[in-house]
Amino acid sequence: MSQMTREINKITGTIISVSGKLIVYALVILLLVEGMSRGYAFGHEVFYATPMEPKPGTRYAVTIPKGQKPSDTAKALQDLGLIHNEYALRIQMWFYDYEIYPGTYELSTAMTSKEILQALNEKPKEEGQEDGADSEVQEGSGAGGLEAEDLKIFGDPDEAGEDTP
Repeated sequence: MSQMTREINKITGTIISVSGKLIVYALVILLLVEGMSRGYAFGHEVFYATPMEPKPGTRYAVTIPKGQKPSDTAKALQDLGLIHNEYALRIQMWFYDYEIYPGTYELSTAMTSKEILQALNEKPKEEGQEDGADSEVQEGSGAGGLEAEDLKIFGDPDEAGEDTP
């Protein structure tokens, strides 16, 4: 090999090495930017939750069965369109020390995830019981998870003249 060929190989190797490093650096920067964007969006959802729809929203009667895991409830609420992110709801439950009690609740798509947790954190009262009295938790219908069949729509709030509870 001639001296000229060795120099060309050396220059080519240097160019390939620098190009490879630049590609790796670009990928790392891209991943960092994407991770920061998603992290900010998730943190925003945890600490500044927004409702799914503007007021008045759609109201639902949601039954949570006895023995259902909070993670299953969070997943079901997301699947039903009441919250944006099940993981943000689970973090809020842990961070704000909320507990979900079984029973039937009136929830709305105009409620934030924190408002939904506040509603689910209150033990439902037995019929005929006064405020302040201890109550047993009402059992939800069914032993499975929260499904679309468990929802009962009270009515479209946009319709005029219709009575909604």
